[in-house]
Amino acid sequence: MAAELRDPVRRMLESVLDDVRPLNAGEVASYIPELAIVDPDRLGAALASTHGVVHEAGDCDATFTIQSVSKPFVFALAVDALGLVEVNRHVGLEPSGEPFNAISLEATTGRPLNPMINAGAIVTTSLMRGDTAEEKFALVQAGLGKFAGRDLSVDEDVFSSEASTGDRNRALAYLTRSAGTLGSTADVATTAYFRQCSLTVNARDLAIMAATLATGGVNPVTDERVISEDAARWTMAVMTSCGMYDASGDWLVRVGLPAKSGVGGGIAAVQPGQFGIGTFSPRLDARGNSARGVATLELLSERHGLHMLQHHGAPLSPIASLEREGADTIAVLRGEIFFAGAEEVLTRLTPFVGDSGCLVLDFSEVTRVGEGSKRVFAAAPGLVGTAPDGRARVVVRDPEGVLRPSDS
Repeated sequence: MAAELRDPVRRMLESVLDDVRPLNAGEVASYIPELAIVDPDRLGAALASTHGVVHEAGDCDATFTIQSVSKPFVFALAVDALGLVEVNRHVGLEPSGEPFNAISLEATTGRPLNPMINAGAIVTTSLMRGDTAEEKFALVQAGLGKFAGRDLSVDEDVFSSEASTGDRNRALAYLTRSAGTLGSTADVATTAYFRQCSLTVNARDLAIMAATLATGGVNPVTDERVISEDAARWTMAVMTSCGMYDASGDWLVRVGLPAKSGVGGGIAAVQPGQFGIGTFSPRLDARGNSARGVATLELLSERHGLHMLQHHGAPLSPIASLEREGADTIAVLRGEIFFAGAEEVLTRLTPFVGDSGCLVLDFSEVTRVGEGSKRVFAAAPGLVGTAPDGRARVVVRDPEGVLRPSDS
């Protein structure tokens, strides 16, 4: 009982795992021989908050190979290093609606449709800096280790198994090479990709990796910035539309979290700004997603309202109080203000701009203002002109400097 009180989130996870554990549908991946011999009954889940607290339940320490769960994180590393425009020249951003190993190339450009299918992931890996497979993989391994907050090692038996059975992936590499979208030779790209997929992780690792995306690119456990906010946002967008292959639309309706699955049995899911979740269960459904992992995340989302499009009611107004100070109106603002809050402040308070007095926006109790909202507030004084005494009709009090651009 004391342990449950210390970590009620762990108990929440355990309750969901207890409910999905009896499900035995699906089969372990068999097309890679080493994956066919894993224990099919393992089941674990972990949740990592953006504050760096990790809650674990079930077989969270059980290791498995990351496989396709690596794809969004390598995409994030690539766009962070090269920029979205350059990466997008080689790989598209559209859902394929096809299985993970399908031949999905755009007819006009030769690009794979997105970086979450195998063809697109091989191209993404090929874009990592370096001329050899060893150089490219070294950057992948180091980058994914930063996402996880620890060094990740390769399961050499799985790598050998992947390399000996990977002719379809080699064919995809040769197709993209002939189309001019692969960033290296086919052999370099596939060797680096096979090693990438053979990195070993556990459910805790996946939760921390997902939470690093949720924070905008900062690992919440190590406090190290791994990628830029832009790269994190772009990655979560692609996970939302493409991460669960041809089940992505159904997933978005039922679970509503950006996610990526892998045939090793792992799933990484993100609630932007809040947490990351990692699950592990080896049996796969017909689409190559972990059957009990999908059930776990569906139940978590339904039971605890985790869908990112869930309506949570009217937000707290950013206007804490209105007071008169002579001819002026003092509006004390509070909390975090993003676009909707800025719109509310300026729309509701504009009528208080009088012919004689001024509207004073006091940001003393505001903890953060979104970058776009800063521009809205910066334009307000000039939009309404000046009062007869020469002062701006809208005056800003910002003792903590929350309106200063973050790059200043």
